Amino acid sequence: MISQFFIHRPKFAFVIAIVLTLAGALSIPMLSVTEFPEIAPPQINVTTSYRGANAETVKSTIAQAIESSVNGVEDMTYMSSSSANDGSYSLSITFSVGTDADMAQVNVQNRVTKVMAKLPAEVQQAGVSVKKKSSNMLLVANLNSPNGTFDSLFLTNYANINIKDALARQPGVSEVQIIGAMDYAMRIWLNPDKMSSLNITTEDVIASIKEQNIQVAAGRIGASPASKDQRFQYTLQTRGRFQKAEEFEKIIIRANPDGSKVYLESVARIELGSQSYDAEGKFNQKPSAIIAIYQSPGANALDVSAAIKKELSRLESNYPSDIESIVAYDTTESVSASISGVVETLIIAVFLVVFIVYLFLQDVRSTLIPAIAIPVSLIGTFAFMLAIGMSINTISLFALVLAIGIVVDDAIVVIENVTRLMEDEGLSPTDATTKAMKEVTGPIIATTLVLLAVFAPTAVMPGITGQMYAQFSITICIAVLISSINALTLSPALAATLLRTPKKHNKGFHFFFNKYFNKLTKSYTQLISVLVRKLVLVGVVFSILVGLLIYLGGTTPSGFIPLEDKKSFLVDIQLPDGASLNRTEEVMTELVDITRNEPGVENVIHSSGFSILTGSIASNGGL
Repeated sequence: MISQFFIHRPKFAFVIAIVLTLAGALSIPMLSVTEFPEIAPPQINVTTSYRGANAETVKSTIAQAIESSVNGVEDMTYMSSSSANDGSYSLSITFSVGTDADMAQVNVQNRVTKVMAKLPAEVQQAGVSVKKKSSNMLLVANLNSPNGTFDSLFLTNYANINIKDALARQPGVSEVQIIGAMDYAMRIWLNPDKMSSLNITTEDVIASIKEQNIQVAAGRIGASPASKDQRFQYTLQTRGRFQKAEEFEKIIIRANPDGSKVYLESVARIELGSQSYDAEGKFNQKPSAIIAIYQSPGANALDVSAAIKKELSRLESNYPSDIESIVAYDTTESVSASISGVVETLIIAVFLVVFIVYLFLQDVRSTLIPAIAIPVSLIGTFAFMLAIGMSINTISLFALVLAIGIVVDDAIVVIENVTRLMEDEGLSPTDATTKAMKEVTGPIIATTLVLLAVFAPTAVMPGITGQMYAQFSITICIAVLISSINALTLSPALAATLLRTPKKHNKGFHFFFNKYFNKLTKSYTQLISVLVRKLVLVGVVFSILVGLLIYLGGTTPSGFIPLEDKKSFLVDIQLPDGASLNRTEEVMTELVDITRNEPGVENVIHSSGFSILTGSIASNGGL
């Protein structure tokens, strides 16, 4: 019998429990913290851009080629694409739950590489990006100008140059996206009337700009091989690409036979502006750079959020005057509140279980044994959670709350049997424990196998539901297994070491509690004796209860995940096809005004021209 070994060598059992507890305690800081387990199927995103092309051109030249090649990639379930009028193209491929995202990315990359030669030269030059897509928008930071000193153009470019890369380097960040980004570009607005009068075409302008706005590698003077009297070597530095509008104005479009020249300023208006005006971000109706941070799968949401806020605080010291950053959308606040609530419930449950055990066992030494077994089982579970790759979330913590009542049962069975033998047969703690374990070892193993048979099948359920509750099942199974091991090792060792002959309670609280509890037990026994002879009545009551259960189960609202107040919500606005950005902005302004007038609304972030559903630029969309 395994328990006898530990009864006579209790220190061995204590060391096992201590090592298991330490391993679990050390694993807790290393586990990622999320609200729910990772249940979203892996997604791979393919993006590129065909500057100047409309949606139909993008569809025919890019979408058809890439999608025909990617379609049918291993473990793919479906894919969706978006071709926008700004020339952008995005393809999202969704894979089966449980697919290795890294291998899925490699497979998609190989398929895209095969059709690169079929894409337009401009697209090949811009490149095609293939990367894992995270749907978990962790938080949104806004770069604002409270007094209106800077516009959206400056704010988005400042964020892109000075903030985006710094945030992307933080551990656990998969992507940093500036929604409605307005990148600096030299805008050349051609005047068709002047071009027509001077007989100049658009191709002439483009050719002149490409020819004169170049970076030349001029070489060196005095480099070997050279004459023996050469004493110096110089690397030539030439004027590179133009930086100012005035420099572009002096680009020569045509040199006439009479010696006169036609400059670019003669047929165009040139200014430093945005590469695209298709979308713009605002914060409470003021210009803003909207910086969305996405979390990597398996990362600790709370740690990532803390790192982002710390980095923003560090960068804020270098901001120009009248620029501030604020985190207005933060999903970790609800995560922290949910986890805190479950942890509080866990602590209360442990306290209640220990209190109930003491109330009925009525002995501090007897109560101490299950009180020690509970944290060993619960804390030790975290070590196995880390080894398996699980996370600390509301599902796994709820499983631990449920496991408290299960893991304490094995220890109570041992203690009650040992106490009974000491009272009835007058055995010493060691002898009573030895005999008790001979009687309960089989039942402990049997009940453990029954519990595993109940909870283990949930871990292999298919689909998203199975993925959601797999951690619930695994957590309980691990806790039950550790509890059984404790019942066969730690509990008998503690019983043989700590227990003393129980005392009779002839007065005090325990005396009155036992008195009235015995009366309650006697009344309950009498009631059961009567009901045993009234099988028809019991059957009718049971049928009514079953019918009521079925009725309530059918009428109670159902849902995959319970709805909770997360302090924020997202709205995607869709206007009719062909609606202009001005029209979209009017609708967005009206909606923002209505929303801000609602009680309890603190801030409103919106971006006209950006659709969160497709993740692309659309003049008729808004976030």
